[in-house]
Amino acid sequence: MLRGELTAEEVVECARAAVESVNPDLNALTSPLLDEPQEYDADGCLAGVPLLVKDSSPFARGMPFSLGSRAIRGAVATQDHQLMTRFRSAGLATLGQTTAPELSLSFATESRRYGVTRNPWALDRGVGGSSGGAAALVAAGAVPLAHGNDGAGSLRIPAASCGVIGLKPSRGRTPRTATLSAPAQEPAVEFAVTKSVRDTAHLLDAVGLSLRGEPTWGSGRHVTAISRAPRRLQIGISTEPWNTTAVDHQVAAAAVAAAEMLEWIGHSLVPGKPRLDSEDIVEGEMLAIYAAGRAVLSAPRPVDASLLEAVSRKVLVEAQAAGAGALHAATQAQQRITAAVDRFFEVHDLLVTPTLAQLPLRHGTLDYDDPEGDVRAWLRKLFDYGPFTAVFNVSGHPAISLPLGESREGLPIGVQLVAPMGGEVLLLQVAAELEQAMPWTGRQPSIFAG
Repeated sequence: MLRGELTAEEVVECARAAVESVNPDLNALTSPLLDEPQEYDADGCLAGVPLLVKDSSPFARGMPFSLGSRAIRGAVATQDHQLMTRFRSAGLATLGQTTAPELSLSFATESRRYGVTRNPWALDRGVGGSSGGAAALVAAGAVPLAHGNDGAGSLRIPAASCGVIGLKPSRGRTPRTATLSAPAQEPAVEFAVTKSVRDTAHLLDAVGLSLRGEPTWGSGRHVTAISRAPRRLQIGISTEPWNTTAVDHQVAAAAVAAAEMLEWIGHSLVPGKPRLDSEDIVEGEMLAIYAAGRAVLSAPRPVDASLLEAVSRKVLVEAQAAGAGALHAATQAQQRITAAVDRFFEVHDLLVTPTLAQLPLRHGTLDYDDPEGDVRAWLRKLFDYGPFTAVFNVSGHPAISLPLGESREGLPIGVQLVAPMGGEVLLLQVAAELEQAMPWTGRQPSIFAG
């Protein structure tokens, strides 16, 4: 809650100093901070709260963007994304732009354009992707929240890697840019990474939308809800992914510990997960590939493909070649996954899984500029590292990564909670219970502002 103890200008200057103190170590900005924040509503509910936006699209009017690519230079957003309009109305003060992998299609924020973004907990480790710059700066205490988007785990995976919160809202809960013929197919969702459940709730109340069949969005809905305990829940727990990748034992143990804490609080645990085919996840995620490729192909100026990284070149080829049959196959896979997840939530209220299968990777492990293999092979490689997240982009269900674990090496471990469609209230209520029972705010990375 804003108390007026500092002016907006003082808060902005504190954030500016904090970002500039940690960024030389992290390399999480695409360019120097703006001289002045972008225009915002000084009467908004979050007036003066500093914000950084992700270099993933033409998002904020007047701000250059490159999608993390050497092939895009001199491009400037001519209008606001609908979510940016809501950020401004809420009073968020945009100070700059964070790094992302090229076209946001990697779980490592290590583009050829901007180089490696480093993890504040261990500089030799990655920050995840694709909202990696955002998560690194929030984790380092430079800003309280930062914009990102999530097409296969791109908020939750950096959040898990950096020890912050990443909420992927339900499809349609926040405004999005439709690049496919049917917007309901879009796997990507726009939102942010934050430090606390309360901050997440405040932001969702400020920028969220009502879903079909819901009453009009009410002010303070989630902030009010997290002060109340949910009813006794039937919670599914699984540490086994849908593919055959092995899960690090420390990562699995963190998810089990979170589930056991929920049982101690009073909920019931039921081992299990949605039953689905891992290849359907890959095929359903091709919708994100087609969307990314079409966004580049529809750019006002042709892109020099020779400057793209290897996987991006393949993405453009896939998008150009994708006819009605390819879109139909991906949509059919999406429908099968959605039906499987919906069936799971007919008898469960919530699902607990790890966010990642492994601890944060060392730099260079996921090489987006590797010419070997095709796009589907790249997706399978990503899902060996992060096998638990993309399924809920394909299905559209809300999911959140919480920084509930810590490895022997002192690296953060994320635990994912998933709720039925439109279940953000329940998701944040349970997140608040875990935040109180297993607090993480006392842990700070070695690179930390102040």
